[in-house]
Amino acid sequence: MRTGLAVLFACVATAAMASDYGGPLFDAHLHYNVEAYEGPHPLPDALARLQRNGVRAILANSRPNDGTQRLAQAPETRRAGVTVVPFVRLYRTRADYDNWFRDESIYAMVQSELARGTAAGPYRGLGEFHLYEARNADGPVARRLMALAEEKDLAVLAHVDDEAVDLLMAHTPSRGARVRLIWAHTGIGGPSVGRVEQLLQRYPRLLGELSYRPGLTCDGFLCPEWRALLLKYPDRFVVGSDTWINQRWDSYDQTMQGYRRWLGALPPEVARRIAWDNAASLFGLKAP
Repeated sequence: MRTGLAVLFACVATAAMASDYGGPLFDAHLHYNVEAYEGPHPLPDALARLQRNGVRAILANSRPNDGTQRLAQAPETRRAGVTVVPFVRLYRTRADYDNWFRDESIYAMVQSELARGTAAGPYRGLGEFHLYEARNADGPVARRLMALAEEKDLAVLAHVDDEAVDLLMAHTPSRGARVRLIWAHTGIGGPSVGRVEQLLQRYPRLLGELSYRPGLTCDGFLCPEWRALLLKYPDRFVVGSDTWINQRWDSYDQTMQGYRRWLGALPPEVARRIAWDNAASLFGLKAP
């Protein structure tokens, strides 16, 4: 117990002396849903939030996909210095959240969107999608989409638990050895740090996305066990905003400032990897 407290106090002391991370950010989990662009966050507002927070690239996935198309095609996006990495989201409306994994019309929609592409180029991935019960990873559409992702070298952004990670990976031809899966929230509300590490070891192209992850931070800085994990696997984590509702857009500044705070307490090369390099290298982006 004393050893654990000593480690915690040492981490807090180190963090207190650190400056915030000042480099570029890659928001690897951003939604631009209809409620945002038709509501309080039209394109100029959304881009202003990205720009003033030093966000130089975004993994955009939106309900419907028109939101991502808007970001990709707008000249203002390029003028803001923001690169859009477009993903096909599986949801046309909120009704799709609970049934997509067995709805063949979702597979047809994905094929149509992939053929359509975006002004920023072809779609680079699939998701975000949710599986609220792990067994639904065995749904016929879930199976087909995971196989398709590996076939076409599309990354996958999945909001799932640890059991579903194993099930999804089993549906790929390589059984998870080659597919690029970004684990949204790194198992929110579920697996221990030890279980997360087990999956990172099992699947060499699995990345953990760190938004909305209870237990990640203590008083604004990484909790000791998470800090140890990120230091051990500095090339396996990315950050994101998860702007799934307008309130997340409202608090975008605070979200990004929170990342900069705890990133600043890491060794600079580790902070840069998590903030930018890991996501950028995944999609072949150059340093800003």
